[in-house]
Amino acid sequence: MMEKQDEIVARKETSPMDYASQFLKDGGDLANLEKMMELQERYESNQARKAYHSAMSEFKKNPPSLYKDKDVAYGQTKYSHASLGKITEIINSALADHGLTASWKTDQTNGIQVTCTVTHILGYSESTSLKSEADNSGGKNAIQAIGSAITYLQRYTLLALTGLAAHDQDDDGKGSDSDLLLEKVKEEISLLKTVPDLTKYYNANIGKVGKSKKEFTKALAARKEEIVKELANADS
Repeated sequence: MMEKQDEIVARKETSPMDYASQFLKDGGDLANLEKMMELQERYESNQARKAYHSAMSEFKKNPPSLYKDKDVAYGQTKYSHASLGKITEIINSALADHGLTASWKTDQTNGIQVTCTVTHILGYSESTSLKSEADNSGGKNAIQAIGSAITYLQRYTLLALTGLAAHDQDDDGKGSDSDLLLEKVKEEISLLKTVPDLTKYYNANIGKVGKSKKEFTKALAARKEEIVKELANADS
């Protein structure tokens, strides 16, 4: 695939100024030259767009496997997921094979917004954005809360833009609970220290877990049981 990309780049080595100089030498006038340059720009833009979609199509024909590199276990709850670092490493490596790269921009003007952009070597790009508030769960300080939200949004936008979200499922045996949001929630629950913290977390997040409410409440119950045992052991 990269050989084809190199061929495309090689064909573009003649610059617009080269074309313009030759056109004028051959007796062309400036008015026609401007029209030719506009047509050339439109042509190259269209070629770049087609090259992007062709490269993305090839990428999706044989998508990378996002294997799980992070295990979470508490109480009777156990699951694994692919961390952001591993996801970006695997996806960016696979994108590079097709002349594509991924990057992010962050805006905190009104909440936290992360925009992921995938760009082709010829310059055409497509983007997607997601927004959230700072992630204040688990006793994080202000900077950690912002960083956690940004990391989470980077992960989601990259998966959404490359169409690989379905490949990043937890493996707790519940196929209907493959929502990436549930993975984050379970990890946050494991960090809660008191029963009041669990109650507060439940009230703040019950409306955000969608179809995963059963697993959400199960994770909270397991963590509550664990906290009670920890307190009992501390008093004995």
